[in-house]
Amino acid sequence: MKIIRLKKVIFKTDLSRSTIYELIAQDQFPKQLSLGPRCVGWIEQEIDDWLSEKAAARD
Repeated sequence: MKIIRLKKVIFKTDLSRSTIYELIAQDQFPKQLSLGPRCVGWIEQEIDDWLSEKAAARD
């Protein structure tokens, strides 16, 4: 399991920080993991799966 930080999530999804957190609040995006008091990350496979679902939904 690989953990990625927000900068890479933004790069992979091309979404803004605010959009990512808005989608999380709406349960439409993978939730972040707390890595420390002021540090979060995402499981890269969950982000990849989310992107695959979006691509499949357009077809």
